[in-house]
Amino acid sequence: MSKPAVLFVCIHNAGRSQMAAGWLRHLAGDTVEIRSAGSEPANQINPIAIEAMREVGVEITGNTPQLLESEAVRDSDVVITMGCGDACPIFPGKRYEDWELIDPAGQPIEVVREVRDDIRGRVEKLVADLQPG
Repeated sequence: MSKPAVLFVCIHNAGRSQMAAGWLRHLAGDTVEIRSAGSEPANQINPIAIEAMREVGVEITGNTPQLLESEAVRDSDVVITMGCGDACPIFPGKRYEDWELIDPAGQPIEVVREVRDDIRGRVEKLVADLQPG
């Protein structure tokens, strides 16, 4: 049985989607194929997001924002959007979720910590859905 593939999408692929991918990697290990992308990728990961994740032992420093491409959506089982609007292509048979989250760009560390913790809770539920039992 192949492992499920999850794609996290936000605008810049520098904060929310990177934190979500980091949490999924941390909580599910290699049992899930993890992707993240942005409709307008930034040139680097948000340093405050890196710091907030590092505080809880999740390292996302080596990640690079990626451009959202149709192939990534087509090849994923679950597509989770976080404020990318209509930029994400829709393919029949995929599970889509839209997570309404504060954009951490330009936010103080206290706000980014709240976003980080909110994402963790959502990812924990996702892991439970993907790995029943």
